[in-house]
Amino acid sequence: MAYESGSFEAAIAAASGEDAELHAQLIAGFVESVQTQIDLLGRARCDGNWEVAAMRLKDLGASFHDGELVALAERALDSAPGDPVAVRHLMDYSVRLTAKI
Repeated sequence: MAYESGSFEAAIAAASGEDAELHAQLIAGFVESVQTQIDLLGRARCDGNWEVAAMRLKDLGASFHDGELVALAERALDSAPGDPVAVRHLMDYSVRLTAKI
């Protein structure tokens, strides 16, 4: 599947227009979704659950034009289920993302 490149900020701005409240809600929803999927990925104990959580993260990143999240999710997909390094990189990303809002 091909993903259109662009920037996260531009995608949020295009979706919210001039509505600051909608902008904040979109970012909060994105952050919450990312954190939920990272939590599920960290708790995954089988290949299927690991792959589903990683694919959801990749799709979320692609939907919001967040190349860093797509790359981290692809790394998780290439890793063994439960890989602590992949989870740690995603958690670090989540901390940086939360600091932006």
